[in-house]
Amino acid sequence: MNKKGQWLAVIIIVIGMLMLLNRNINLLTVAALILLTIGMVQVRKGDTHKGYRYLGIGAALLLLDNLMIVFLIVLASLAYFYSKNKKIHLDGNVMRKQNFMARYYWDQAPWTLRSMSLWHAMGEINADLSLSLPEEKQTIVLLQGIMGNVRLTLPEDYGVEIEASVLFGRISLNGEQDSGMMNKLVWRTPGYESSEHKAKFVISYIVGDLNISNP
Repeated sequence: MNKKGQWLAVIIIVIGMLMLLNRNINLLTVAALILLTIGMVQVRKGDTHKGYRYLGIGAALLLLDNLMIVFLIVLASLAYFYSKNKKIHLDGNVMRKQNFMARYYWDQAPWTLRSMSLWHAMGEINADLSLSLPEEKQTIVLLQGIMGNVRLTLPEDYGVEIEASVLFGRISLNGEQDSGMMNKLVWRTPGYESSEHKAKFVISYIVGDLNISNP
């Protein structure tokens, strides 16, 4: 898409958001919607650093001016999170955390891979499974939230299954990416069934950037 087409898409998305809100809009809300839209465009183009900066500022402005809308979005996300927990039977010895902001850097030193259930309004997760020390043969990791930036590095000898969905943003698998709206991915590593250790990642964000690669 050329530059003119990109900005036309921005205008269409902003108009659609305004129609969705269906009420009197002040300048603060309009500015927030424009920043959110620009952020989505930047993420789609691959400039995630700048994109998430715009998205964060836009979300902050919406938080100031539309507390009820933000509250409803958070409630809906949490309800989906708990229903997903129940659906995939995450129980027993599972690490559970819900945070407004979260950062996990599991790509710098050996770390323990255990079944876990994480929700956050805004989060960044970098995980290198070649550095992981699994606690069990089969691990389930649930990652959900409003905005998320997830980087997964997968070793060749590890069986990994991924179910991911991003409403706005990008999903990249070994350099091949889908960006825009309503992106989904269901994928397994080659030789998954015969792997000694297996991990299943269930990932869901409203706005997200997911990158999966082999070292």
